[in-house]
Amino acid sequence: MKINCLGGGPGGLYFAILMKKAIPGADITVVERNRPDDTFGFGVVFSDATLEGFADADRESYERITASFAHWDDIDIHFKDNVLTSTGHGFAGMSRKLMLNILQERCAELGVKLLFETDIGDPEDWRDCDLVFAADGVNSLVRDRYAEHFEPQIDFRPNKFVWLGTTREFPAFTFYFKENEHGLWRVHAYRYMPGYSTFILECTDQTFANSGLRIDDEDGTIRYAEALFRDELQGHPLIKNRSHWRNFPTISCCNWSHGNVVLSGDAVHTAHFSIGSGTKLAMEDSVELAKALTQSDNVADALRVYEAERQPAVASIQRAARTSLCWFEETERYHEHLEPIQFGFSLLTRSLRISHENLKQRDPAYVAKIDAWYATKAANQSGRNVPTAPPMFTPFKLRDLVLKNRVVVSPMCQYSAEDGTINDWHLVHLGSRALGGAGLVITEMTDVNRDGRISPGCAGMYKPEHVGAWRRVVDFVHTHSDARIGMQLAHAGRKAATKLGWEGDNEPLATGAWPLMAPSPLPYREQNQVPREMTLEDMAALRRDFVRAAEMAIEAGFDLLEIHFAHGYLLSTFISPLTNTRTDAYGGDLAGRMRFPLEVFDAVRAVWPDEKPISVRISATDWKEGGNTGADAVRIGEMLKAHGCDIVDVSAGQVVADQEPEYGRLFQTPFSDRVRLEADIPTMTVGAISSYEDVNSILAAGRADLCVMARAHLYDPYWTRHSAFAQGYEMDWPNPYTSLTGYTPR
Repeated sequence: MKINCLGGGPGGLYFAILMKKAIPGADITVVERNRPDDTFGFGVVFSDATLEGFADADRESYERITASFAHWDDIDIHFKDNVLTSTGHGFAGMSRKLMLNILQERCAELGVKLLFETDIGDPEDWRDCDLVFAADGVNSLVRDRYAEHFEPQIDFRPNKFVWLGTTREFPAFTFYFKENEHGLWRVHAYRYMPGYSTFILECTDQTFANSGLRIDDEDGTIRYAEALFRDELQGHPLIKNRSHWRNFPTISCCNWSHGNVVLSGDAVHTAHFSIGSGTKLAMEDSVELAKALTQSDNVADALRVYEAERQPAVASIQRAARTSLCWFEETERYHEHLEPIQFGFSLLTRSLRISHENLKQRDPAYVAKIDAWYATKAANQSGRNVPTAPPMFTPFKLRDLVLKNRVVVSPMCQYSAEDGTINDWHLVHLGSRALGGAGLVITEMTDVNRDGRISPGCAGMYKPEHVGAWRRVVDFVHTHSDARIGMQLAHAGRKAATKLGWEGDNEPLATGAWPLMAPSPLPYREQNQVPREMTLEDMAALRRDFVRAAEMAIEAGFDLLEIHFAHGYLLSTFISPLTNTRTDAYGGDLAGRMRFPLEVFDAVRAVWPDEKPISVRISATDWKEGGNTGADAVRIGEMLKAHGCDIVDVSAGQVVADQEPEYGRLFQTPFSDRVRLEADIPTMTVGAISSYEDVNSILAAGRADLCVMARAHLYDPYWTRHSAFAQGYEMDWPNPYTSLTGYTPR
């Protein structure tokens, strides 16, 4: 086998080592344009978990590399004259130059040909072999040469950063957050060998512009940074090494191989330095590809296996890295609004890969402080004295309503009503989840008139008999549980008159459809009915319907009301510029598009009891170019707060059929985080929350005040009780269960 490795960084060298070990007779050449001792950067960092994966791949290089490691367990966060320390993290750093030397020596021992100071030129000239392994970095010539096959997506992020070194040995992985007249600066620093540390300086584009620094003025950067961090450097100098200011490029490719060419490392994917090392990812690529090649019959099969195995793993890391880099891009928000202890927790859990529970295993004392602080804040906010508990089991107050914990059962359409009238199914569905321990249960989307139903099976609050049917559910919840119950009111707008949920997603009814209305005559999809454009009379009538439904909800005894401004239903379509093309006072800019939804809110608030809260669910983004964005969600939150909204239920998308969503674990939580802090209003967060670790992490970091879950409660109505048991927290049980549990009611 003949292999040409284009790029002599750690990834290319390591792959050459692994393949030469696996196939000693292979002809393997590594091509590198730089000298053997020439490298960009200072140190590389690994986690203990990563190191374990390299031990079996090549024991010799593993032992030489780890013998040169600088280990640490602590993370120090310097924030507003506070130093927050968390331990148990298990990191190791080393000199990048030393790592290259070790891998070069290992290649030479095994008989790998090393060509330094050799330009690649045209990658096509290197394809006279079985495999071209392209590890030629962020500015990959190979990726660019075959871009139409690899289909790269490159996004240069807004923050500026510069990679420096220093002779100060930092005892921990250290973060500094320091303000001056130009703005807020972030530092990521860690020791990588005796007498030396990496010192990465980062800031927003605006702060960089304010500073007057130039991209390529290394001496000017050194002077500025040494003056700014004089106390932190403790007399030690900063060191430059091609230290130009850069914008971090997030790179991903739809395809990783083309014929006998395969991309690896930064050439095919990048992950922000705040979550880990590009060197780590590149070496992991090498391990997986070498494994696929030695276990497959031919190169083509091996490349297919490699991509199938490696792409999902890298995509997961890149999602976490993107979440982490966004945290650093938006640090000003957290710096301004969070107390030091919460700021530290938010930073440590920023990528969502470290959770409250995971951090508790690493550093139980640190998490105990977080829990105690959070419980104290909750007691002050709710007026209830509570012992220290996991954040999810602290109370929360909205007006006069006090919820016993922070878990909410999400509205979930059941499509099981008859002309809006609910039945025993709804009683059992909602009642069982109230018994399951959630602090708040919210009804499915309940429509304010018959034509506002999504489907013929949707629940309503528009006929006199609806009040009694709902009161039966409310009375059960109040009598047999400590949960509170809210009603979500809505009108489906252009998404009405469709089949039951299990018969077809947003599929129009074949027969029996009713006429639709919306702010503009735009169908949800081509096959859906075209709604008529609402007149002022239509709007006045709909306001009255919402008021009537709210009055009926009062009669039924609900504790909270939620008005649905999200997911492409009628009020949502007023808010989005993609669905509202009106030219009157109810269209145009965001203030105009919010006018009618706010009129509905004001009318409902006027009749809803002052002591009871109202929530509003919003779509924080339309996930479509030209639609609403996270910045618009903040403005919407500010408007709602000004009109007396008590909490915003922050969802996303589902406004237009051709949306381009970004799914993933806790994928909607960043929107809640932003609305909560920038609009200064309590929020609920939704979206792929499945574990108590997620809930505690979200709450303790200040990303939301309540966590709303749907599927988790479908799988397990007693999810909250099971979560309490898993954490050693004792919940009150309903009286009929106490003789079986041995629990004595307090």
